Amino acid sequence: MTDSHLRKMTHRTLPTRKRIALIAHDDKKKEMLEWAARWQPVLAQHELTGTGTTATRITQHLGLPVTAMMSGPLGGDQQIGTLITEQRLDLLIFFWDPFSPQPHDPDIKALLRLAALWNIPVACNATSADFIISSPYLDQECQIAIPDVEDWMSKRSV
Repeated sequence: MTDSHLRKMTHRTLPTRKRIALIAHDDKKKEMLEWAARWQPVLAQHELTGTGTTATRITQHLGLPVTAMMSGPLGGDQQIGTLITEQRLDLLIFFWDPFSPQPHDPDIKALLRLAALWNIPVACNATSADFIISSPYLDQECQIAIPDVEDWMSKRSV
């Protein structure tokens, strides 16, 4: 079995009300709060999820309802990755700190790999997040290509 089986794609429709994950490393949490405050009316129209402290701070400071997963180092990144694989997440806003090594770097890499595999738009800083959140696709249904899991499963050897 080669990886070429994963390359067959199908499509799914992203809903008009997007499911957005918000994640920020410790040194980026202030920047995330400032960004979320600028976009608060827009974010309020969507379903928000976040890892531990980021979700809690956004809810406390901005009043936005954010479903809190575990903290990233405690498995929150993997929980967000699960949402991606279950097709229950549409956008990932992840302000990661390129200067600070993280104890859960393998989890972060796995999360970003899943986002790339499942064709989820990812913003890693305020500027890229501005571009995504201001996209005309944010408030409308749109089609994205995703791996054809059924095709891949049918070709797996037992």
